[in-house]
Amino acid sequence: MLPYLGGDWGNPSSSYRFGSKLKKVVEEARDQVAELLGAASSREVLFTGSGTESNNTAIHAALMSRSGKRHIITSQVEHSSVLSYCRYLEKHHACRVTYLPVDSYGLLSLPGLENALTDDTALVSLMWANNETGVLFPVEEIAALCRSRGILYHCDAVQAAGKIPLNLRHIPCDYLSLTGHKIGAPKGIGALYVKRDAPFVPLLHGGHQERSRRGGTENVAAIAGLGAAAVLALEKLPEYGGTVGPLRDTLEDATLKVIPGSSRNGHRDLRLPNTTSIHFPGVESEALLLLLDQGGICASSGSACLADSPDPSHVIAAMNPGEAAHQSVRFSLGWNHTADELDQVVSSLSAIVPSLLSFQA
Repeated sequence: MLPYLGGDWGNPSSSYRFGSKLKKVVEEARDQVAELLGAASSREVLFTGSGTESNNTAIHAALMSRSGKRHIITSQVEHSSVLSYCRYLEKHHACRVTYLPVDSYGLLSLPGLENALTDDTALVSLMWANNETGVLFPVEEIAALCRSRGILYHCDAVQAAGKIPLNLRHIPCDYLSLTGHKIGAPKGIGALYVKRDAPFVPLLHGGHQERSRRGGTENVAAIAGLGAAAVLALEKLPEYGGTVGPLRDTLEDATLKVIPGSSRNGHRDLRLPNTTSIHFPGVESEALLLLLDQGGICASSGSACLADSPDPSHVIAAMNPGEAAHQSVRFSLGWNHTADELDQVVSSLSAIVPSLLSFQA
């Protein structure tokens, strides 16, 4: 990224050489992101400012291109950028939204989805992997079902990209979202996959950037960073699950063993290799997170996008109605974590949780 933050800071949409040579940088990054996604063509990749923008753009594009249809299907456990936009559309644009439930393991029912489809359905927007539990949805089956009914399908793959293989050459997904900071790129850069035959109407109007699909001067440095991160993620992908999964299981198993009554949120096997969400009965998650943070341990009670909200996790609440949504913590691991760090987390939990239970009693 450094050259494009200093000397090579020209506008890639300009006609003079100082800027126009940066078009090659943008297109190289587009090729790199397309390779990570297994897209048929780099022309199917559109750069955005975030995963949130990608999600909003996909939903907008589907509705605008299916102007006679006002029904959207999503799930109760989607990211807030999908749920909030759907609620906005319900309130201000007379859309009807079906929020599919999940079971106690966070799994989605395919028959439930099929039963919810109607002739008025414009779009199905269902994520690939949940951002709090890591639980996977059956994307291939969802995409095939939607294609068979002539319904557009958008997949939020922000959590999945770079952690499990994605091959969009073989999955009939119309739109797919990802973001940079989940794979080591800078914050404030994202991408949206738009299948070659999928209809598209821009969310942002302005110049002719991104083949007139997203107005605004390109953030060349961040785009270059996303491309480089995509290359590194693809290189590590064959070993990612075998490296990170055992670390996650070690942390989870040790925690469940030393903290009486604790339990896993979500399915044990059908999930990403890096994520675990654990319920600590009787312990307020915010108090636990504060004490963990004082010990240098970063965790969360849900999505970082909702960190300032007083509401409990909507994901855990959908899986387990009751107090679990107030008493759960998510731990996310990476390939560079160590066994010593996991020991530190378990040791801290074994000291903090009993003290909080004693204090709250």
